Formats: sequence, structure tokens, C-alpha cells
Amino acid sequence: MPRAQIKDEGTYQALRRRGESKEKAARIANADGGSRSRTGRKGGKAGKYEDRTKNDLYREAKKVGIEGRSQMSKNQLIDALRHH
Repeated sequence: MPRAQIKDEGTYQALRRRGESKEKAARIANADGGSRSRTGRKGGKAGKYEDRTKNDLYREAKKVGIEGRSQMSKNQLIDALRHH
């Protein structure tokens, strides 16, 4: 059943079957047709999580909606962000 928030349900389902997270699959499926290949690529200019403060990691975890972040150590926040 199609969801209103997903623009391309077929792409979304294919990405989910490949093992992508719901968030990443939705982000790629909702990207404009011309920018889809750029949307799913890894990379960027962000530094290593280990170089950031615990407060920076906490803010990033809050931004992406990781639950239980207030009780996590720095290493747990890093792991949660990497596997979200």
C-alpha cells in the first residue's frame, strides 16, 4: 500500500529489501529524479565522530531522532549514529 510521504514506492521498497534504513530509503525515494544518485552516495566533509564532543554527538542524535540518547555514553552515541 503506497504511503503519502513516499514519492517513489518502488524505489523505497527496493532499497529496503537491499537493507537500507527506512530513513535513507525514504530520503532517496523522495529525492528529485536527477539528484537520486547523489542522494545515496557516501561522503561529505564531516569530521570523525571521535573528534567531536559528547554534547555535539548528543545534538546530532537528537536531530536524527535516536531514542535513549540522554543515557548514552560518548561511545554509545557514536555507535548509535553510525548504525542509524
